[in-house]
Amino acid sequence: MNAASKTYDVRTHGCQMNVHDSERLAGLLETAGYVDIASLPADDRGEIADVVVFNTCAVRENADNKLYGNLGQLRPLKQRNPDLQIAVGGCMAQKDRATIVERAPWVDVVFGTHNIGSLPALLDRARHNDEAQVEILESLETFPSTLPTRRDSAYSGWTSISVGCNNTCTFCIVPALRGKEKDRRPGEILAELEALVSQGVIEVTLLGQNVNSYGVEFGDRLAFGKLLRACGDIEGLERVRFTSPHPAAFTDDVIDAMAETPNVMPSLHMPLQSGSDRVLKAMRRSYRSERFLGIIERVRDRIPDAAITTDIIVGFPGETEEDFEETLRVVRESRFSSAFTFQYSIRPGTPAATMDDQVPKEVVQKRYERLVALQEEISWAGNREQEGRELEVLVATGEGRKDRETARLSGRAPDNRLVHFALPEGLAEAGRPRPGDMVTVGVTYGAPHHLVADSAITGGVFAVRRTAGGDAWAALQEQGAEGAVAKPSVSLGMPRIGAPETVETSGPACGL
Repeated sequence: MNAASKTYDVRTHGCQMNVHDSERLAGLLETAGYVDIASLPADDRGEIADVVVFNTCAVRENADNKLYGNLGQLRPLKQRNPDLQIAVGGCMAQKDRATIVERAPWVDVVFGTHNIGSLPALLDRARHNDEAQVEILESLETFPSTLPTRRDSAYSGWTSISVGCNNTCTFCIVPALRGKEKDRRPGEILAELEALVSQGVIEVTLLGQNVNSYGVEFGDRLAFGKLLRACGDIEGLERVRFTSPHPAAFTDDVIDAMAETPNVMPSLHMPLQSGSDRVLKAMRRSYRSERFLGIIERVRDRIPDAAITTDIIVGFPGETEEDFEETLRVVRESRFSSAFTFQYSIRPGTPAATMDDQVPKEVVQKRYERLVALQEEISWAGNREQEGRELEVLVATGEGRKDRETARLSGRAPDNRLVHFALPEGLAEAGRPRPGDMVTVGVTYGAPHHLVADSAITGGVFAVRRTAGGDAWAALQEQGAEGAVAKPSVSLGMPRIGAPETVETSGPACGL
């Protein structure tokens, strides 16, 4: 590291969109000459980075407490070292704005969801002026894809196809913080995917607040299905995922595209939120339980092995016992492989925050426990059904917390189930699968939240397939210092958003 280089540490809270935004923030800081503190040997890192950036969430419960608690922990460090710079961005920054500096005056920079590209300049200005800089824009300044990126993974990547949301769910603050939906041009999305593949990426996740409403800005309600099919034509792209679709905009052409495009994985995360039609109406969710279950049925008819996950809120204002029983009914019929369950909590600035009939905390807790118990039972039964199956697993880092203790490696099956798998006894180092490689294993046990595949030590299948993703990961390890976190180098952004230009073409409608 150059003696003049400053280090940075980006800390991410919240959804996949925030994770991807943090990759952009890292790319911006690297381009401005900062160095990721995690990329340095442990002995060279110092007590804390020169710049600490919090990319915040305003949706998760206790998001406020978490942010201000983390900021409080940095206060004594800032007092000891006034040159330490602290920046707060993301949804909480967009919501609280200057309040953050009022509550934590040792913060140097506050920036919002619409101007993440301003971070380096704001840090320079705060340093030069010796005062906090708060800059919040009301609309998107530049699409995140135009910004440089430093990905966390050599073999897996995120690609935003849209930002913002046109829905008005009464419990959600996101539309107010991320704005109206803006769609990228199909050709630019595909160009970014091809660029990722050229760098060794074999798996991508397409991101959008309501990913399947993609195309609404340029008037093509079938655009998302076309985009999925076009992804199937990208050589070397082995796995395509997307999150999260909205049931109201989920069309049969998307189901057909999923079923007929080999590299689109058989996994679907589709938020239910509630099984009660009365509650769904109060939430301003523009679908009802019958439509939701119909989508599930059609997906399973076309993609029998699909694993379907969801989000559910318990205790929305006015929810009765009968409403909650309806949620349990839909959960039983849907047979989700897993569910993210949340107890409703008031989000200031949302219509639901001021609704009558807020459900008592103790009632919400009991209902939550009943829902979790039911979903645990369903998840475990579904995972037990996987026993005896052979799966191709994408080996990943950071998925198995106990891998060292159990002498296993971990990764994701095509349907996104987490798999912990054993290695053959006496396997030479040269034969070990690398993160980014594919391994075919047999499932020996289905636990409630993961699969165990010990076929390699029980006389079953174990086959390693080397991939470009594994090659990319291995190349990074050769470059990195011992004890440091190796990440891909910064890649440049892709330009523009909005409706595609009219072009005379006889090719597919996705802009290829």
